[in-house]
Amino acid sequence: MTLPCGPSIDALEARADHVAARLSLMANTKRLLILCELSKGERTVGVLQRTVGLSQSALSQHLAKMREAGMVATRREGQAIHYRIDDPQIEAVMAALYETFCGG
Repeated sequence: MTLPCGPSIDALEARADHVAARLSLMANTKRLLILCELSKGERTVGVLQRTVGLSQSALSQHLAKMREAGMVATRREGQAIHYRIDDPQIEAVMAALYETFCGG
């Protein structure tokens, strides 16, 4: 039995670089906590701040990094800013992580 040819090593390397960059962003305790909370659904900055236990400034820095990477997106409602996971790949990874580690 022969296996079908998969992507070239160059294509795999490009994907691996992309995945490694994403995992590197996720491999921070506070960002992982933020993503675990967002795995439950959209959350306001205030809710994230209380849940994760970060100052407004520190939370904003973490959210900005994830927003720049396209991992999360925002929605404004009045003065409240709501965050959500905005990347299907991150949602899939977080679903597996949530089931294993967050949902306990």
